[in-house]
Amino acid sequence: MFDLFKSRKISDTHFGELSRSSGFWRSTIKLGSCADVPLAVAGPKDGPDTSALAEAHQVVSLFPEWQPIIEQALFEHFDPYFEAIAAGEYPVSNLQNIKSPKDVLTRANLQFVVIGPIGGTMTTELGYEAEWDEEHLIGVRFQAGKFFELCGSTVPA
Repeated sequence: MFDLFKSRKISDTHFGELSRSSGFWRSTIKLGSCADVPLAVAGPKDGPDTSALAEAHQVVSLFPEWQPIIEQALFEHFDPYFEAIAAGEYPVSNLQNIKSPKDVLTRANLQFVVIGPIGGTMTTELGYEAEWDEEHLIGVRFQAGKFFELCGSTVPA
């Protein structure tokens, strides 16, 4: 009887075992030099959405191509903080060392990857914790392999 309440598990050649929790299929993903981060893939109870899982597989190969885009988006998000540091309105720290898009990833860490529909379109969101924005997680979103938007306040699925 208690097997009825157990989460079903799905085996994937790249992500290992995915288990369903809170409406998503969960595992971890390794992207570039980042440590394994939580991965959440949309899908019903019987298994991950096939297009979402295919997207997850593509993220691994697209991530190196996306890195300059991610760096630029995070750098643009950092710009108001940089101006506040220069004006003496924000505590000076190692953040003043961020001078170019390449520098932002020294102060931002990938926390999660979520793949699911947003507005009816399959979307990959990479969630970053950034030193300069202590109150929010920043979502860098891609649709069809292309940068879609930066969400300045996101939450993991």
